[in-house]
This record gives sequence, C-alpha cells and structure tokens, in this order.
Amino acid sequence: MNKISRNDNQQKVRNTLKFSFPEITISIIVPVYNGGEAFRQCLISLAALQPPPMEIIVVADGDSDGSWQLAKQFGVQVIRLPVTSGGPAYPRNVGAVQAKGEYLFFVDADVCVHSDTLGRVAETFHNNPDLTALIGSYDDTPAEPNFLSQYKNLFHHYVHQKAQREASTFWGACGAIRRDIFLEIGGFDENYRRPSIEDIELGYRLKKTGHQILLCKDIHVKHLKRWGICSMLKADFFYRAIPWTELILRDRRFTNDLNIRHSERLCVVLTYGLVGALMGAIWWVPLLAVAALIMGSLVIINAPLYRFFQKKRGFRFALQSVPWHWLYYLYSGLAFAIGVARHVFLGDTRQESTMPALVPESFDINRTSGRQ
Repeated sequence: MNKISRNDNQQKVRNTLKFSFPEITISIIVPVYNGGEAFRQCLISLAALQPPPMEIIVVADGDSDGSWQLAKQFGVQVIRLPVTSGGPAYPRNVGAVQAKGEYLFFVDADVCVHSDTLGRVAETFHNNPDLTALIGSYDDTPAEPNFLSQYKNLFHHYVHQKAQREASTFWGACGAIRRDIFLEIGGFDENYRRPSIEDIELGYRLKKTGHQILLCKDIHVKHLKRWGICSMLKADFFYRAIPWTELILRDRRFTNDLNIRHSERLCVVLTYGLVGALMGAIWWVPLLAVAALIMGSLVIINAPLYRFFQKKRGFRFALQSVPWHWLYYLYSGLAFAIGVARHVFLGDTRQESTMPALVPESFDINRTSGRQ
C-alpha cells in the first residue's frame, strides 16, 4: 500500500513539473442538479488534479439532494441558485461571470477528470497563445458496465478521436475557453432549457466570428452516466438531433466532421434504403439481394468503428452494437426530416442568437433563471 502511495505521489510530482504553466490561470466551473454519487466522484477527481486549478466553482442549480453541501465539504466555491433553470447554460454563465481565471474550464457533474487533464489544458493554451477554446473527449473506459452505457460512451470516444483537430463545435462536458471572449460573445444560449446543444451552438458562434477551437485527443474525462434505452433515445432524438438540425439550417453550416460527416449522411440514406428493401421484399423477394448489398455496404463503411468495438470489448459486443448503430442512423434521419419540415413550414424556429455580453450586473442569483 505504501509503495502504491509513493508511486502516486511521484506521478503527481511529475505531472506538476511537466504541466507547470503559472501564467495560465484556469477556473473550473461545474453546474450540478441533484448530482448524487457521480458528483461525489467528480469532486474527488477534481481534488486530485495536478497541478490544481486557480479555483473550482460549483453552481448548484436548485438541487434538492444536498449537492451544494457536498461541494462545500470539498472546499470549493459554491453558488446556489434557488430554483433550477432546467439546463446547464444558465448556471455555467453564472459561474463564468464570477470566475477570476483567464481561462474557463467547463466540466459536467457526471464526469471524472484525469489527474493530468488540467495540466494538458494549460499546456495546450501555453503552446497556442492565439487559441480561443479547446475540447477533449470521453475516455475509452466508461464507468457503467451495462451494454448501452459502454456502447454510447465508446461511440462518443471514437467519434472525437477520429474527428478533425480543428474543431467546429464546443463541448460543455470537457471544454475550456478564454474568459474574456466567452463573456464578450454572450456565453451559452440560455434559451436551451434542458441539457441540449447549447455547447454546439456556442461553438458555431465562435467559429462564425473567426475564433479557433481545437479538439485535443489526449485530454480525457470519464463519463459516469448510466444510459438506458429511454434516456438514450430521448436525449439523442429530442435534445440533440432535432435542435442540431434546426441549428444547421439556421446557420447553413453543414461541416464534414463529427456525427455529420459525409459518410454518416450516406449511412443514413443507406439505412432507410435497407428498411425499404426489407419491406418491399414481402411482395418481391429479389429485393432481399438489394437489402443484403446495403447491409454489406454499411458494414464496410463502418468497419473501423466495429473493429474498435471488437478491440475494446470483444467480438460479441461489436456484433451487438451493429443493430443499435443502425437504429441510431434511423432516428437521426427521422430527426433531420422533422427539423427540415419545421424549417420549411414554420420558418426559422430558432432565431440566430444576438446575445449581449455577459457582465456581473446582468445576473441575480436569486432569480429563477435568465439575465436581467
């Protein structure tokens, strides 16, 4: 046990020396609503950061489980909001206004940072003085053992690891940004009243105004969330796919990156072709050959992903992931169709944000949500 402790201490010293950039001051901001045990694990991981941040600000968003009291026990700065705002955008903005660091590092309450995560963030900004923001990714060892949690988080890890280094979006679960620019651009859009795509929307505004965002593939956090069928489908379909479609149409920004690469769009079309061929085969059997051809094409296009699943969790896991992956294409396509229909028949359902700069005077933490 002593040997393990000595090794841990030696590693902390090495991390502190390797990632020591005193001119880079970072405030960590964690919004939390009834965080439970995952939040405790998050706080433990933050306390182990080497080097430590300038400050850790927890914004308790009207929680009723004592999350704010737990945060107090860890000696971090706590801001309590009396009633939940419904999403992380507003509490993140509140924390940003109160922060003193030159850089803001946003961390979700259901992730654990690695001990060197903050050091790598500081190193990246030190080596790229003109950089505005950066994002990381989930690691490849999700905490929850059930299949959907493993599949969902490993898929997210793979997408980020294969994405372009010059990112087109921001990511609130593990993302850092210069505080002055964050405040100037207006922060997160508080019209998103649930955990949604407020971070993606912020990234679009940053890119539109000429700012650089890097995806740093060596900056990882561990996701502690347990995904089930209903929670995954609801989050993916209603809180991400549909609003993301509306955002794409609003900004006319179809980037060839992340989940909307050209190959992903092709796979959506192929998946619907597969469904059509299988249904048509009920009346005309030769369509089964077309279905087989489409299935083969989907497997070939996604072979790198399925090999990744096989490498990490074995052949059975990879095989089990295929129908869930194709289901993902189906509901993504449906969400896109709904978004397009809303755009055509209702016009721009989400007007382009022209938010004012964030200033301390615009916030009153005794209000339920929103700026004055």
